[in-house]
Amino acid sequence: MIGVVELGPDEWRVWREIRLEALRDAPEAFGSTSADWEDADEARWRARLADVPLHAFARLDDLPAGVVSATAPDGSGQVELISMWVAPFARGRAVGGALIDYALRWVTDRHPSARIALQVRKHNAPAIRLYERHGFVLAGENPEDELEFTMRWHGVI
Repeated sequence: MIGVVELGPDEWRVWREIRLEALRDAPEAFGSTSADWEDADEARWRARLADVPLHAFARLDDLPAGVVSATAPDGSGQVELISMWVAPFARGRAVGGALIDYALRWVTDRHPSARIALQVRKHNAPAIRLYERHGFVLAGENPEDELEFTMRWHGVI
């Protein structure tokens, strides 16, 4: 069974554990590395959880299985899904879909007029297929990172 819950600053230890696992497992997928965060103190972990409005944590069979985060709308009304990661043991077991669905509901409930986007590594075909199954379409290359595509959500909850 998959459970998804939001994390706040008081759950910083849970976020730290899963975030460091994600950074170690897929260092090429994120803008920061495990080395950037290994020695971070409690205040830095709490600040990350406070500064980004959504951090959702998934458990599968009572084990930490993945995370997704979402930004606040920017000046143009766009929310970006960030920090998406599914643990290796949970891949192909609907955890990614559960996290995306949770994040999409969170955005549409709080910011109904927001546009939703994400960045994905060009070589990450499984992630691209997952996002496409959930209503995201390729929108071009990321102008800030030539190794990434931008995808925009055109789905319905």
